[in-house]
This record gives sequence, C-alpha cells and structure tokens, in this order.
Amino acid sequence: IHEPMAAALGIGLDVEEATGNMIIDIGGGTTEIAVIALSGIVCDQSIRTAGDEFSLDIISHMKREHNIQIGERTAEQIKIQVGSALPKLDNPPEDFAVSGRDLMTGVPKQVLISYSEIAHALEKSINKIEEAVMRALDTTPPELSSDIYERGVYLTGGGALLRGLDKRLSQKIKLNVHVAEDPLRAVVRGTGIALKNTDRFSFLIDRKSI
Repeated sequence: IHEPMAAALGIGLDVEEATGNMIIDIGGGTTEIAVIALSGIVCDQSIRTAGDEFSLDIISHMKREHNIQIGERTAEQIKIQVGSALPKLDNPPEDFAVSGRDLMTGVPKQVLISYSEIAHALEKSINKIEEAVMRALDTTPPELSSDIYERGVYLTGGGALLRGLDKRLSQKIKLNVHVAEDPLRAVVRGTGIALKNTDRFSFLIDRKSI
C-alpha cells in the first residue's frame, strides 16, 4: 500500500469518493505527495528529502557554524526542541543547550541554539519539499484542483510536526494546510485499516509486498 494512500485512510479521508484530496507525507527517508480520488493516486511526487535529511542539515550546520560534532540522536533532539520551518514564530520555543565534541580541541562543548537558527539550517530542504508540492499541484487535473482549493492539503508523517511548516507551505501554495491529528501514526493506522478490510480495500494492497 502506498504511504500517501495509507496516510489518507489513517486520517479518516474517504479515498473511494470522486473528490480529490492531497496528502503530503513527510517520513524519515522520503516525502511522498499524492492527489487521491476514486480509490487511486491521480498524480504523485516522491523526493528523498524528509526527516533524515533535516537531521543531516542540522549536523552540518553545527559543524559549520559552531565547530562541534553531534550525532543523529542529538540532531533529532534539536529538531524536537527547537526545530522550525520559519525564522519567526508566534509561540517560539526557548533556546536549547546542545552538547557535542569541539572539533578544534576534541573536548566536549555546549552551545545554545535558537529555533530561527535551525529554520535557516533547514531552508534548502524545505525549499525542495515546496518545489515538489508545486510540481504535484501543477499536474493535478482541473476538477480535482478545485476540490483541493476548497478542502486544503493534509500534512502527515513525522515531518508534519516541524513548527511552522504548515504555515510556511500555506504561504507558498496559497491553500489551507492541515496538520493531521497524530501525524506520526497516520500511515500505520491506515495500513491497519486496509489489512483489516481487505475485501473493501483489496485494490490498495500490493500483493508482491505481502
């Protein structure tokens, strides 16, 4: 089952109706963008820019700007504590103390990191996601485009939790962007629904992957 389709089921959308829905699923390794209608994916985009890439951006930034080496676990913590897609937030998080190894001396060192600094570090990756969303919208049939205009776009996956990402995407594509409830588990929940109702959703399941 394709992840955007599973995510759509997982957040309670009716994938069988004729009305178009757009899902942006930002996972660990990939961002999957799909327009879904009549039980199928009408058009889609997939890019290898997602949560893992955000972590690598943060690791590179810490090395370049602060001369300290951090690991993926610390990068994940930074994402959770001060991760942001916008340099200005209405409810900003407090600065976060990050510990790593000083690349000059080799000894542990601690620096304070702000959310606006992380927004700057993630800029290129978020741009790539925006461009992929624009490409998907560009290839969407007109009838479904009007549905998406009315309904907005749904954000799922761990990346949906990045502060300000919904607002930033909304400003870019001029559409409402909704963060799904419990976006991290949308795909798992949707896959479970499809497998429990195989008679109804048999067309969604790729038999080769079972």
